[in-house]
Amino acid sequence: MNPEISVIIPALNEENYIRHAIEGLSAQTFRNFETIVVDGGSKDKTIKLAEKHAKIIIQKKPGAAVARNSGARAAKGRLLLFLDADTRPSPGLLETYRKVFKEDDVVAATGPVLPLEKARATVAAGYFFVSMVFVKASILLSRPCIVGSNFAVRKDSFMKAKGFNSKMITYEDWDLSLRLKKKGRIKFVDKAEVKTSVRRINAWGVFGFFAFYVNNMARYTFLKKPRKEYGQIR
Repeated sequence: MNPEISVIIPALNEENYIRHAIEGLSAQTFRNFETIVVDGGSKDKTIKLAEKHAKIIIQKKPGAAVARNSGARAAKGRLLLFLDADTRPSPGLLETYRKVFKEDDVVAATGPVLPLEKARATVAAGYFFVSMVFVKASILLSRPCIVGSNFAVRKDSFMKAKGFNSKMITYEDWDLSLRLKKKGRIKFVDKAEVKTSVRRINAWGVFGFFAFYVNNMARYTFLKKPRKEYGQIR
């Protein structure tokens, strides 16, 4: 049988984190899915750790947008779920999304993105605000900003929207969200929870992290030119 859901994970030198995604997918209550890891040229054990659990695609061109598009083209499922390599899905994530897309007008969906590691109160509050307040509000205001680490979409709608903008290094997930809203309804699902690493916010600091995203949102909104750099944190 063809899988109903294709889970697509871009990765680059993620040997210390990809187990979170793999273990989370292994524990799913819904089993009719495939996992596709799109590797950007890892020099560590990322591929070795993932190849027993996923189809591996080697992607020579850099960027998460390019990797996600490559995974989508190879996907057999009618639903696509994009996760990050350092993101652990909750056990019922796939089952939850499967039920959501029984609503014919829903083209894309997302849910809470919370800290994977034990985090300071300010960091935990920041994640809660972004994923449970800001993203919800953006959908209600018809300016959807879905985060790429927890992004579910119908494959046919994804293809009609021409996928992620492969020229974008940042803001590619929010850019796609805005194009998908023209195809149908985007839904926030409280039960569709994932936990993702706080390594970037720890490296940049709370102020630096949020300053980057506020600045990037302004650049995209007013100039259509999001930041072209997004330094690797390993």
